[in-house]
Amino acid sequence: MARPDAIADGAEVSDAALRDFVGYQMKRAFNVLQADLTRTLEPFGLRMLTYSALALIVQNPGLRPSQLATALAVERANVVVYVDQLEEAGWVIRAPSPEDRRAYALQCTLAGRRVYARAEAAVKAHDARMLHGLTRDEVGTLRKAFALIEGRA
Repeated sequence: MARPDAIADGAEVSDAALRDFVGYQMKRAFNVLQADLTRTLEPFGLRMLTYSALALIVQNPGLRPSQLATALAVERANVVVYVDQLEEAGWVIRAPSPEDRRAYALQCTLAGRRVYARAEAAVKAHDARMLHGLTRDEVGTLRKAFALIEGRA
């Protein structure tokens, strides 16, 4: 026998108690963005974090893994996993750092630059899809708000 205060199977659950929280709204929006980005990157053999790592390596040749971890705001141990995946795909190589022979400098291969260029175009299209319906000013306000939350503004 069902409790009188139980929600019936198939009934819609109200999240009204959470909708006033910006963090909750951001998390829900992120879930939608991440799901679409996952579908977007899948044909390239990339995921959100491996794409992000590849993008930073392409844009910053010679980047050290510790610098990559800081830029991605992830643990250094996790960066090793991403770099390993990119290296196994033939898109990134670890070369001795010219400044510190104990460290590695990450370099993108020609194949890595090619896959990045194709993936970047797809990610730009994904971004446009996700922001469709917002004006340029609204997108600017959104970016400014994220920068403030991150403490970069």
